[in-house]
Amino acid sequence: MSPSAAAVRPQPPGEERARRRLALVGGSLGNLVEWYDWFVYASFAVYFADDFFPGSNSTAKLMNTAGIFAVGFLMRPVGGWLLGRAADRHGRKSALTLTVTMMSAAAVLIAAAPTYAQAGYLGAVVLLLARLLQGMSIGGEYAASATYLTEASAPNRRGLGSSFQYVSMTCGQLLGLGILIVMQHTVSSAQLHSWGWRVPFLLGAVFAGVVLWLRRRLPETEAFTAAAGGREQDGARGTLRSLWEHRRQAVLVMALTLGGTVAYYTYTTYLTKYLIGSAGLAKNTATLVSFTALAVFAAIQPLAGLLSDRIGRRPLLITFALGCTVGTYPLMTALGSASGYWSALGLSLVALVIVTGYTSINAAVKAELFPTRIRALGVALPYALANALFGGTAEYIALWFKNSGHESGFFWYVSGCALVSLVAYVLMPDTRHAVLSPEGAQTAAAAAEAVR
Repeated sequence: MSPSAAAVRPQPPGEERARRRLALVGGSLGNLVEWYDWFVYASFAVYFADDFFPGSNSTAKLMNTAGIFAVGFLMRPVGGWLLGRAADRHGRKSALTLTVTMMSAAAVLIAAAPTYAQAGYLGAVVLLLARLLQGMSIGGEYAASATYLTEASAPNRRGLGSSFQYVSMTCGQLLGLGILIVMQHTVSSAQLHSWGWRVPFLLGAVFAGVVLWLRRRLPETEAFTAAAGGREQDGARGTLRSLWEHRRQAVLVMALTLGGTVAYYTYTTYLTKYLIGSAGLAKNTATLVSFTALAVFAAIQPLAGLLSDRIGRRPLLITFALGCTVGTYPLMTALGSASGYWSALGLSLVALVIVTGYTSINAAVKAELFPTRIRALGVALPYALANALFGGTAEYIALWFKNSGHESGFFWYVSGCALVSLVAYVLMPDTRHAVLSPEGAQTAAAAAEAVR
């Protein structure tokens, strides 16, 4: 028996379940720490913006920090290309280990960055460098974890398995918000502005060390192991030439990501600032609203993923896009007039339930579009490009509209992005029955047609 055949031979049910659980935990926890470090920047920006940018205009300072947040997205295509290629050529596990190492280093840089009073704009330059490094890491992390969780799941549970990507992403943000809430109640506002904002970045480096240990013990996916041991030539895996052969799927990934990423960042990272700056809620109240809403959001991801395993991916995607296209303006307008915790929470939950139609299954959909030899790069590069152009700039565009006195223009922008994705969802085939094994691997479009 060949090594590749031995690697993919059926395992006893108990061992198979244990292997899938380890893969789910390892992939998810690492993803949690990655996105904790990524989002904690946005969560604590209101406290450290004054330290790095002089002036009296608070909105302008937030725009500067949001600009650095957006610049981090520019490195995501680079990270998506480099780490996606590495994941396709050397394995999902090795790429996952590398991404969390890079994120840990970036967290240390931010924690140690000097303030404007200490070193002028050098601190802002350090922030910029750290965000560029984080951007590279996240660019590879999304694709590596999406591919890993999808390939490691049972064929009839890929929607459920991949939904844990956004569970872990959201839990990472919740961890950051939780630390912020604890610090808001244990240290003074002056201490938070002075040194307290550095604490979550130091914790992120510690968390990353633990996850690095765990990820080094993860099993490689059977799909990659079989492909690596099969007849496919190493040179064909993870190359731009191979991706060009699947350019239609790559364009589809960008189109289906557009509306989802803008909506996600609008109702997660930007929401707290919007409730503070536009609705006039206290910082503590706005943070608690975001924390509670995101906790519910994380809990319903597996339910939506499981539903997609039963009825298909397209119904959920179309529901999301329709809801976001017609619902963004009234929801954001109502949120801007929210008078307290409960009204803001209720409206936030409505928005996040709509967004769940995208977040719960987008990882599986993208992975199901590509064959094994190009899956990680096929997910990584077009997704990262869409995020660099639209996801990372969402908060900056929102603040730009606000600063120019036309805040409602951003609401129409979000609706327009969702409308573009709606067209893509309507035209694309359902990917639920795509075959991920190297022998039968094919694009989701061909797979969907084969089962009709």
